[in-house]
Amino acid sequence: MQHRIIVLGAGYAGATAAGRLAKRLRREDVAITLVNAEPDFVERVRMHQLAAGQDLKSRPFSEMFAGTGVVPRLATVTGVDVDRKTVTVTDANGAGAGELVYDTLVYALGSGWDAQGVPGTAEHAYEIAGRPGALRLRERLARLDAGQSVVVVGGGLTGLEAATEIAAARPDLDVALAARGGLGDWLSPQGREHLRKVFGKLGITVHERAAVTGVEADRVTTADGRVIPAAVTVWTTGFAVHPIAKASALEVTGTGQIVVDGTMRSVSHPDVYAVGDAAMVMGPGDKPLRMSCASGGPTAWQAADAIAARLTGGKLPNVSIRYVNQCISLGRKEGLIQYVTADDRAVRAVLTGRLAAVYKELVCKGAAWSVANPTLGLPARRRRVTRKPAAAGAAFRMPA
Repeated sequence: MQHRIIVLGAGYAGATAAGRLAKRLRREDVAITLVNAEPDFVERVRMHQLAAGQDLKSRPFSEMFAGTGVVPRLATVTGVDVDRKTVTVTDANGAGAGELVYDTLVYALGSGWDAQGVPGTAEHAYEIAGRPGALRLRERLARLDAGQSVVVVGGGLTGLEAATEIAAARPDLDVALAARGGLGDWLSPQGREHLRKVFGKLGITVHERAAVTGVEADRVTTADGRVIPAAVTVWTTGFAVHPIAKASALEVTGTGQIVVDGTMRSVSHPDVYAVGDAAMVMGPGDKPLRMSCASGGPTAWQAADAIAARLTGGKLPNVSIRYVNQCISLGRKEGLIQYVTADDRAVRAVLTGRLAAVYKELVCKGAAWSVANPTLGLPARRRRVTRKPAAAGAAFRMPA
């Protein structure tokens, strides 16, 4: 009898958790299934590059997990029943639906863009929270004539990267950024100064303290009555988690994130773990971890190690998740590395310019490498499962 582990979602957190579990546990003891709607790994931190016309390296899961024991399943998750321990899926080709049965579930369905209820956003704005949205924006940008306007709404990391990437790739366009606060107002003085310098060099117009309250086909409007022309509006104001957890019996926050303990285990259902954007994780200073790749990897390591420890009788992990820096690409030739405290507050130190761009590129490559090689700090020998698995049953069954 194998202990059935199902991982939902193969972003940075889900794919890392699946690979780390495979390295921790003996293949004859566990069956690890990785469910994802796409057949290859999507480097979400590079979606602004994809939208700006760059081609990204293909990373098929069939190759990434070859020989590991992780079985990728191409399907869309449509529901989770945590009382029956089943996951409802629909095959990617729409051929049919069925149920996957688990003993342990790792929920890593992540997040998507958040329109925040602003009128016209869903109809007229573009997003880069995932590959379909980035490709849609890429196609639209390619059809823009010189001099046409692009407005990026949102002054966070995603907005900064999107605005600068588009402006650097298409200097013939009129690119603007609309930020609710000041430009980079959470950064150190040195960070803000460098950001303004790069935006000036790229010719990006900045609309500060401009809370966008409406989006139309050719403009956006702000709370203070400003009208900003926009042939294309790119919406980057934040992320919303996948709604499936909120529709289940799992204990979730008001935003739909699963409430977990320090080992990423659901506080309401002990056979469920949540990682990445899907989890409400408290970090240093008793502050929630932000939705990011920087949070996804460490939560995946914590969950995988905790699952392995509980199944093998090992020691539970007790590692504090903390931040070191915020890495911001500003086009392909410029970057900004803002060093931060453990709870993500900016300190004086920054790294800027070409060296920062190289640093950010190495971080992106390292994040993708860690997905395929999630063995940091692991012993070479897999441990045997000592916990008695739940009653045997079909790993997949069609509904009556």
